Amino acid sequence: MSCVAIIPARGGSKRIPRKNLKPFDGVPMIVRSIRTALDSGLFDRVVVSTDDEEIARVARAHGADVPFLRPAALADDFTGTSAVITHALGQLPMFDYACCVYATAPLLQTRYLRLGFDLLEQHPDKSFAFSISGFGFPVQRALTLDERGALTPLYPEFRNTRSQDLPEAFQDAGQFYWGRSAAWLRGEVLYSTASLPVILPRYLVQDIDTLEDWKRAEYLYAALKAGGELQ
Repeated sequence: MSCVAIIPARGGSKRIPRKNLKPFDGVPMIVRSIRTALDSGLFDRVVVSTDDEEIARVARAHGADVPFLRPAALADDFTGTSAVITHALGQLPMFDYACCVYATAPLLQTRYLRLGFDLLEQHPDKSFAFSISGFGFPVQRALTLDERGALTPLYPEFRNTRSQDLPEAFQDAGQFYWGRSAAWLRGEVLYSTASLPVILPRYLVQDIDTLEDWKRAEYLYAALKAGGELQ
């Protein structure tokens, strides 16, 4: 089976400017994802989809392919991941599987990439497999702030329900999405019964959108590195 990793990395991130090139443990953030994808041994090619010449240069210098520059229309604040992957597949030879690996996933482990591939290969009736993690507390007991700044329950019907009596909920871990190339190209929906879960422990998950996220990711990474748990 042929496999390609596609790493989306646009140049115009807003909340953390130049996020994909910001140094993380001594190298540009995107390099972490490139190295993990290459080290996994799963991929025939590791391709970076970017609109940015500097990101392209860094990606090539660290072993990734950048065979095209993404058009500006697919590098704005509103373009979704699926559109980027579909575009990339249209520029490449046909692969059986395509895995979207996020550029800002420094906690990504090769063992979970392998698990995602194995799951999808073992279930020919499924289209995708991607990383998820449980929430640290039941989402049904979430709070919100009203227009006066007062706390209100987001789900009042669960106000008095014990947390242990509520079903566990999961979040997208924001690390990778394995998919059959044909499913990507058909525009199938990721969040559906056609997808399989790769469940990660919460200490390996930190989506990075804000500076606070970045700082927490650095703390987690340092702890994992010190404990020899980065694989």
